[in-house]
Amino acid sequence: MNLTKLQTFITLSECLNFTEAAEQLYCSQPAVSMQIQSLERDLGFLLFDRIGKKLYLTKQGEHFKPYAEQMINLFHTSIEHIKQFDNLAHGTLSFGASNFVGVYLLPAILSNFNKKFPGIKINMNITNSRHLINMLESNKVELLVLSNQIPIDETRFQAKTFYQDELVLIVNSQHRLAKHEGCTLEDLVNETMILKPNKSATRTYLEGEFRKYGFKSHKYMEISSLEAIKQSVIHGLGISIVSSLAIKQEINNGLLVEVPIEGVKFLRGISYVYHRGIHLSPATKQLISMLNQKSI
Repeated sequence: MNLTKLQTFITLSECLNFTEAAEQLYCSQPAVSMQIQSLERDLGFLLFDRIGKKLYLTKQGEHFKPYAEQMINLFHTSIEHIKQFDNLAHGTLSFGASNFVGVYLLPAILSNFNKKFPGIKINMNITNSRHLINMLESNKVELLVLSNQIPIDETRFQAKTFYQDELVLIVNSQHRLAKHEGCTLEDLVNETMILKPNKSATRTYLEGEFRKYGFKSHKYMEISSLEAIKQSVIHGLGISIVSSLAIKQEINNGLLVEVPIEGVKFLRGISYVYHRGIHLSPATKQLISMLNQKSI
């Protein structure tokens, strides 16, 4: 078995068309067919079902695909790491981040990283938590930065919380609470609370905190985008509880007002996660060092 066969299999499994796979791989259609047949002989099972003119992955092919991706990605990662051991003048820093973390927390840190290592290309993948975990499992990235509310398999992955993010109550400048120095949770019972959709990590965390404090709002509005939530509060659709990092500009411009809630503090941890026992690249180690400098 060799990497060429694995790459041919991965490419064909994505497009399920020999002609298209041959074009992507810059080879002939018979060459693609020969590579697949050779790989199937090596493995001892079929990877594709050929029904008429259509191609389908077999059950064995579906189960083998993530392992093939891991092997290919691990090979490319190892080459990248070895290049970086000479120096950090060239190379790539590739990692995944959740939406909030990638938009509001990491840019300032990455700016410092870029100033220190200008030759390193930064590749930050911002996506949902499920996709992030899949990327880490398949070695497409070697590090994730996300909320510590996201469940991970601690037998496989190492996680460290390096930052505590405070979520705060926001209202618009015309709201009845905007001029108050503070409020209680009871003051919010009849307000429309704008939150992320059910089952999101932020929503799950906040609802757990609400139960702890015995709070229940009678009116909810669900919006999946944090930016849309802020705009909705600005335009008077309701109030919300969001990260203090996400509202600095709106607070400074007078579009939003932060109102302290008496006796209540919403704190969630931000963690970085990587495979246990993995050899991290020098660039990734430098990023982790910078993350650790953030005070908890």
